[in-house]
Amino acid sequence: MYCPFCQHADTRVIDSRVSEDGATIRRRRECEACNERFSTLETIELKLPAIIKSDGSREAFDARKLRSGFDRALQKRPVPEDKIELAVRAVMQQARTCGEREIPSIKVGEFVMNELRKLDHVAYVRFASVYRSFEDVADFREEIEKLERELPSSTEQLQLLGDVIALGKKKKG
Repeated sequence: MYCPFCQHADTRVIDSRVSEDGATIRRRRECEACNERFSTLETIELKLPAIIKSDGSREAFDARKLRSGFDRALQKRPVPEDKIELAVRAVMQQARTCGEREIPSIKVGEFVMNELRKLDHVAYVRFASVYRSFEDVADFREEIEKLERELPSSTEQLQLLGDVIALGKKKKG
């Protein structure tokens, strides 16, 4: 590691600490030539597959776009930030471990929908409505009924239905 002060090639590590999330290591370094100290952050660089868009174009996987998709779907929903971050990481992990160098955007959308279904049912329906291009109320109803069949308890079904009805009333008014 080059010293940022004198550009000397040899620096030594004085201290290393793993960040709270375990994704980065902070290293305190000292230059052996000028004795200046500085910190570096070390992260794992993993290659994510390229995304094949619906029009056939390709683009690099963008974690910011993924996060903004989650944020739009979860807007004004009571989901803790740490759970959202875990869901984003889960989608990235699924993309990374699929074993492909390129994956269709449709597959990434499915990964997102699976994570949203676990986090918040209203956010899931929101995302599904855009992702699957719902045409009318019948499409919403069909998706909600499908979700209700998958839910384990009637309490969760009532909560989902109540949340969706409230969401619909807010959009009208």
